This record gives sequence, structure tokens and C-alpha cells, in this order.
Amino acid sequence: MPVDNNFIADQLSLLSKVMDIHSENSFKSKSYSIAAFTIEKLPEELSEIPAAKLSSIKGIGDSVAKKVSELLATGGLKELNSLIEKTPPGVLEMLNIKGIGPKKIATIWKEMEIESIGELLYACNENRLSLYKGFGEKTQKNVQESIELYLSSQSSFLFAQIETFALAMQEKLQSSFKDFVMLLTGDFRRHALTIYKLECVTTAPLAVLQKFFEKNNYEIIDASEEEAIFKTHTENVLLHFYISDTQNVYRNLFETSCSEEFLNEWVKRFSFSTSTFYKSEEEIFKKAGVAFIEPYLREKDYIIHLAEKNKLPNVIDVKDINAIIHCHSKWSDGGSTIENLAKAAIDKGFEYLVLSDHSKSAYYANGLNEQRIIAQHEEIDELNKKLKPFKIFKSIESDILNDGNLDYAPNVLSTFDIIIASPHTNLKMDEEKAMKRLLKAIENPYTSILGHMTGRLLLSRKGLTVDHKKIIDACAANDVVIELNANPRRLDMDWHYLDYCLEKNVLISIDPDAHAIKEFDIIKYGVYAAQKGGVIKENNVSSFSLKEFEAFVSKQQKKTGR
Repeated sequence: MPVDNNFIADQLSLLSKVMDIHSENSFKSKSYSIAAFTIEKLPEELSEIPAAKLSSIKGIGDSVAKKVSELLATGGLKELNSLIEKTPPGVLEMLNIKGIGPKKIATIWKEMEIESIGELLYACNENRLSLYKGFGEKTQKNVQESIELYLSSQSSFLFAQIETFALAMQEKLQSSFKDFVMLLTGDFRRHALTIYKLECVTTAPLAVLQKFFEKNNYEIIDASEEEAIFKTHTENVLLHFYISDTQNVYRNLFETSCSEEFLNEWVKRFSFSTSTFYKSEEEIFKKAGVAFIEPYLREKDYIIHLAEKNKLPNVIDVKDINAIIHCHSKWSDGGSTIENLAKAAIDKGFEYLVLSDHSKSAYYANGLNEQRIIAQHEEIDELNKKLKPFKIFKSIESDILNDGNLDYAPNVLSTFDIIIASPHTNLKMDEEKAMKRLLKAIENPYTSILGHMTGRLLLSRKGLTVDHKKIIDACAANDVVIELNANPRRLDMDWHYLDYCLEKNVLISIDPDAHAIKEFDIIKYGVYAAQKGGVIKENNVSSFSLKEFEAFVSKQQKKTGR
């Protein structure tokens, strides 16, 4: 794993947490935690900064600078390794459970004598946690739900987490098995949001596969003449091979590249015999008399009906994105100045940028109060004169408060070009309360875009429980756009409801929610999710030209009489 800023931040954050579990020096622990937060937001890689200058960076003192130098030189921390050796693996694993921080984990370990997540779940089921100070019934229930969510997602990865590994593995397999077919298939080929295993159709026989993976110290999970599953030790990735003869390769590739719903409908509608020899996937579609359907669209059965009528959508592509909508600067919790964000956007060929720093209720993210908004808008005005024809639009990511109100009074909201309204806190309220909250925000005439509507974090936080169709209906009625947050941990809204958005003529906006310039590139993951829902560029606001977006802003402002 490369020793980049993210790795350094993760290691320092882990050191801080493990120190707290062991009740080590709290001042040092806090300094490592603060440094981790700072480093994650830095626009420049620490590996490119001279060692002598590390301690001069704000938030990084001499002590942290030494740790950074150690990480850059060795890839590890002796102090962290020493503490980890003293800690049961199950106790460290508890750091993955939402709702319990290091100090609560210390209590669980040292007072309750629980050393694994399985034991902890059992204790929750027996209401034992609520007997201890700091653990009420609500906390116990939250911990129980978090453990269940965590256990259900073991060995699963975000698409973005496994993408580089998967492509490298594909290249390795193709070069190592030159005499055999090796084709990636399954969830990865369909661009699923989360990946449980990497799947591959191959003509390599079992004995050849076993010899190769045993030589490379991979664990054999299951093996037969038809299928074989191996596990990498370092990455903890399952590799599932479908062993095929040459004649059935493309039939197997097709079958393993479709969702169950799609495949069942296909088999029902077309003659798809296991005895038929196909020379390519394209031939399968040709013999069925329908247009070729890309793997990422092979999810819902209605796509087959569109293909029969030759009406498949010309889905959006990364090159169709014309702007960065929803990004954060140093004014709140971003890592770059507004000018640097704008110049980076210009360098990447974008026409405009919509700056959406956090609002004042997000105190934890240095949200903007009314006075700072005025100062920021003055800076934007000056930059727009300087950078013309490129344009920076004034926006804010306004917290949707618990009662559904936005974070500022109308006279303040009216100073922005558009408002992105997002939920950030209290994401465990029941569906009835969550719906009232979001619907009120949608009905607010100042709301232009509904940001990451559930607040979910894939594989770690469920987010608000909502009725997606009612939300979409409300957005249609109030001319509100729905964000498809491209952060690979969010990808919120859920792509499964995009077809209903299109049916109701509700625009979406694929936005990176970038907190650093390098995060502009994650917009591709939002595009991948949008493709699965059949979105075309005309349905997406961040594909608008500058002129089209100015017209969009004007239309939004008319809702409030501006």
C-alpha cells in the first residue's frame, strides 16, 4: 500500500484510538487525532515535502513530524505496532463498530472482559451493556445494530476500494495464463457499488489454477471441476473462478454478468440454450434480435424491453460532466482555497464550479456564520472578475435541521445562487420523522438540490429510512434536483430509484462533494452509478453548459421571487 496522505492519516488516527484504549497519554493521543484530520485535507502529498519543513505545517508539530518521517521511511510505526501486540485482535476490530469509541471499548475489554465482536453482540442480546456506566439502552441498541451491519458486510469492498486491485489482478491473470481465457465478470463487471468477491470466467482447468495460487500462497476456499474460490491473504479478497470449456465461455460470461432479475427475464423471453455455442457476447444479443446491453445495465428487466424496441438510453459518460457542483474549500472543512479549486477545475476542462461549503450548524466542519458568508461572497466576486469566462457560483450545503428547516433565515439564503440542502445529523430517526424532515426541506422554495438524501455510508452506516418515491414525487412538485453524491462511500441517492426520477422528469446532479482537488476525479463513480440507472447527460445538471446552468439558477431563484 502506498504511503500517501490517506495512509499516514489512517495510521495516526489508529495510533490515537489504540492509545485511548490503553489509557495512554491523552494529550499525545489528541494531537495525533488532530494531525490525522489535518493531513487528510492537505492538498500536497507529505512525501513531496522536505522532512525539515514537516513540523512547520499547521497542525503538525515536532512529535507528529517524527511519526510522519518514520512512516515515510519504514511504512509503519513502532509505537503503534507495540500497542497492537498488546491488544486482542477482537478488541481492535471493535473500532469498526459505530457507536462505541476507544474509551467505551476500553470499558468493554477491561471491565466487561469481552474480547470479540461476537461476544459483544451476545452481551447486547442479553442487555448486559446497559448495566455499565455510559451504556444506556439506546446505546446498546445502536451497538447491536452496528455489529449486525458490520458482520453482514465482512469481506465486502467499495467499488472504488477494489477497482485498482481488480484491474491489476486481471492483468496478472492474463499474463500468467496466456494459453487460457481469463475474463472478469460478476458484480465488478456490472459496476456494483459494493463488491463481495471478484469473479472470473476461465478456460484454465482446476489443476492449473490450484498450482498457480498455491505457488502464490493464496488460500483455497473451495474447489471443484466447475468452480474454484481462492482468497488473498494481504487484501482479504475472494477470487471466484467459473471454469468453462472453450465453447461455453461467452454463455458463462453472459450469465454471470447479469443480475438474477435480468437473467430470469432473458431466459423467459428468448431461446437461450445451454447447448448453443456463442462466439461472443454480441452474438447472444444478435441471435435474440435485440441491441447489445452493456453489463452495467443488466440489472432490471425493463432494460430488455427497451433493447427490443431499440430504445436503449445513450447513457451518460464521464466526459459529459461540465462542472464541479458541490465542493468544499478552506472556508469550511476543505483542503484548498477557492482560487486553487477554481484553477484546478479550469485545468480539467470544466466550465464552472459551484462552491458549497458547510452551513453554521455544522460547527464540527467549521461551518460559515452570516459574517463569514459576506466575506466569502466578496472573495468569489473578485475571483469571478479575475477568472472570467470561468465562473464560481455561490452556494452553501445547508444542513437540514431536525424540524426540516434550513440553516439560515430567508434573507441570508437569498444571497446564494443555489442551495444544496443535506441531512448530516440525527440520521437514526424513524421513517415518519425522517420523511417530515426531508419533505419540509424540499418544500422550502430556497432548496435547489437535495443533497445525499439519506446520509448513508456504504458498508458502515444505513442513514435515514425514507420512502424514495414520495421524496421523488415531492421533488417533482417543487422543482428540486436530487443529488447523486459521487463519493464512493455515499453514492446517495440509491441508483435503483433513478428510473423513477426519469419517469417523473426529476433532474439529478452528479456531484463529487469534494473536500480536496484530488477528489474531483471521484465523480466517475457517480457516473458509474448513474449509468446503472439509465441516466443520460440531459438528465444531469452537472452536464449543463455554463449558459444552461445560468438559466437553471435563474429558474431556481424565481421560486423565491428573486
